[in-house]
Amino acid sequence: MNRDVNAIIFDLGAVIINLDFNKTIDAFNKLSDVRFESIFNHASQSDYFFHLETGKISPEEFFALLKKEINYAGHDDELIFAWNSMLLDVPEERLDALVSAKQKYNTFLLSNTNEPHIAVIERNLYLEHGVKHFEDYFDKIYYSCRVNMRKPDKEIFELVLKENELDPAKTVFIDDSMQHVQAAGACGINAYLLPQNMDVTELMKELKLI
Repeated sequence: MNRDVNAIIFDLGAVIINLDFNKTIDAFNKLSDVRFESIFNHASQSDYFFHLETGKISPEEFFALLKKEINYAGHDDELIFAWNSMLLDVPEERLDALVSAKQKYNTFLLSNTNEPHIAVIERNLYLEHGVKHFEDYFDKIYYSCRVNMRKPDKEIFELVLKENELDPAKTVFIDDSMQHVQAAGACGINAYLLPQNMDVTELMKELKLI
């Protein structure tokens, strides 16, 4: 670890917020005879999932395509609920760790996500923790659907570095996806994979960031 580190870029899903993809798969499988894991899993997804994540299609267009693919004729509310079922909690100690990190470093959030998920995450943060503005925990937030690019494309890492005048050699990136970590590393960033069953606060302590 370069002791001159002055910036940390965090992933969101499975790093800050807990996720369970199986909850979304199970919820969709109760709505349709089409097995949802055949079109969506952690390793591969149909193209329109990526288009939603990069803002190329609207949530309304996404759900219309999804309804057609799984032959669903029910109410959209159930479809949206199923899509958001993967989103779990944000432990208080992780928010505390973000506060501690922000006092010492420039901190950023870089997430492949979509507008329906952002809305639920922000609502739950307020209901569970009284957090009105998630932006307060970071110098800047980068959501893929709002910057029209996603990890592991190098352009999104270059965007964060350039806009904030960050030196990659003095920047740490933490993500739970190996391909994202490798992409960040290729840009010269000190990139670390968060192991399964390890909390990000533990990794930050191990790296002596907090």
